[in-house]
Formats: sequence, C-alpha cells, structure tokens
Amino acid sequence: MTKILFIGDIMGRSGRQAAHAGLKQLRGQGSYDLVIANGENAAGGFGLTERIAAQLFSLGIDVVTGGNHTFDKKEILPYLEAEPRVLRPANYPPGVPGRGIWKGETACGLRLTVLNLQGRVFMRGVDDPFRAADELVGTLEDQSDLVIVDFHAEATSEKVALGWHLDGKVAAVIGTHTHVQTADERVLPGGTAYITDVGMTGPLDSVIGVRKEDALARFKLGIANRFQVAKGHPVFCAVSLDLDESSGKAVGITRHWEEVELKNNREDEEEE
Repeated sequence: MTKILFIGDIMGRSGRQAAHAGLKQLRGQGSYDLVIANGENAAGGFGLTERIAAQLFSLGIDVVTGGNHTFDKKEILPYLEAEPRVLRPANYPPGVPGRGIWKGETACGLRLTVLNLQGRVFMRGVDDPFRAADELVGTLEDQSDLVIVDFHAEATSEKVALGWHLDGKVAAVIGTHTHVQTADERVLPGGTAYITDVGMTGPLDSVIGVRKEDALARFKLGIANRFQVAKGHPVFCAVSLDLDESSGKAVGITRHWEEVELKNNREDEEEE
C-alpha cells in the first residue's frame, strides 16, 4: 500500500508553520511515500518565491503545486523553469514558463505522477482542463503507476465533474483554491479518491486567509483594497490517500482538519 499526503493551500508564514506542525504530528503516526502541498499562496499570501519553495522542501514536502496565484511574484518565473518539483497548471497556454507535471519514484521504484490543472468557471481563461486531462493522462498510461491530480478551481460543479470524468483513470482528484475544506471525501466507483476542496493551511480567524477587516471592506464598500494575510493561530488541512500500487486505484481517503497553536506567530506586510 502506498500512502500519500496532500496539504491544502498554504497561506503565508502561519500556513507554513502549521504545515510543519501538522506534518510532524502525522509522521509520528506513520510514514508517507510522497507529500504534496499547494503552495501558490505560501509567500505572504500571494504567490511563491524560490526561498519559500526551498523552505517548503525543507519541511519534507516533495512536490509543490500551484494555481492562478503562481505567477504573482514575478521572480518565480525562472525558478519555475529550473525546478521540476514546483508546478503550475498544465493547461496554461503554450509558452507559459514552468511545467504542470512532476514524475518521480519511491524508494521501491514505484512510479508516481502529480498533474496540476486549473478550472475555467469564474476564473482567468485557460485551456480546457477536461481536454488537457484526457491528453496528459493518456500519455501517462505506460509511464506511471499512480497519478494524483490537483484541480485548482472555483466552481464546485466543475470540480465534481472532473472527478467523475477521471474516475478510474487516475488514483486521486484533489480540489484546491477555495480554502474551505469540504466533507465529501470518498473513493468513487472506479477507484479514484476524490474531495472537492482539501481546504486551507493558514490563519483560522480570517476570510479564507485574509484579514477579516480587509475582506469586509471589500464586500461592504465595493472598493478594491489591498488584502493582507490574517494573524492568529492557524488550521492544518490535508488528506491522506491510501493507494494500491498494483491497480493504480485508491482504497481510502482520510480528511485532516486540526487547529495548530504556534508560539511567536506574526504576520506583517513585509513577511513572506
């Protein structure tokens, strides 16, 4: 049995601290063959930098996936080309820096693939994720034993639809982006583990990671103001996947949601 951990969208410094604490706790209960985390908000809540990516890897995260905020920090562009463990959605148009697929192996030689896709409903225009999924998963049939998909999308319906579309074709479809963990984790009939959104690893007393007063001002006044990462103790959100390497299918998915108490937790405008 192969065990994989997927950590939900890491938001700022408190999110990274929570990821560290959550990983330490779960690893005390058993080992993981691969740890994946969505890191598009890891640097100050918006984007990713090379330094922050290195910090995530130092925690024991193996692959960092992205989404619509991947390119917020422009200095990340050459790093996306150089570092295969940092992904951006594969269905961005040709010519966009980086890659959307990571391929690796476990110590026993099991071939693992992580595929990053982005939705189109209520989001910036990208290529069709369903068509991209068909093309890319089709090319992986003889190259990978287990395929994990991070579907970074806004609309619940679009995520559910892709889960059904890929049922039996991949080991797992994990939804990210909306920062609120859903309670619909299950293994679909064809053997694909699914959850609509794994949730956010970041400040709990916030509006999806942003300071409450910033979000309220935007909603109440309709004025575009600068969002800042909220302060306060964070929550750790993730899912554990139990996968059968012989069939390439899932046999279980477990949801994790834990409040994390941190010492010297501080967020400010300059933090990454």
